[in-house]
Amino acid sequence: MTSEAKAVHSPQLDTVLMVESFIREHSGEYKKRALWENLPKKMMYQTFSTVVSYLQDSGKIATDADKKICWIYNPELIKRYLENANLKIQ
Repeated sequence: MTSEAKAVHSPQLDTVLMVESFIREHSGEYKKRALWENLPKKMMYQTFSTVVSYLQDSGKIATDADKKICWIYNPELIKRYLENANLKIQ
């Protein structure tokens, strides 16, 4: 098989939403592998890693000093800051 024939499988939307929801509910509780092991539905680790990478790249999650995954996305806070004329984005 050529590298083009080995197409990267993209996770389905319901999978991404399930991981998002679980991380929101358990923010800061688990490191990456433990989070994967405790998901409500089983999935391949590679698929899980793809979802985690997407969530990190989109600014929804971050890893703390102990390598635990935390939910950081807060659109209401962002909206409040953008509406405040005294604050500037640098």
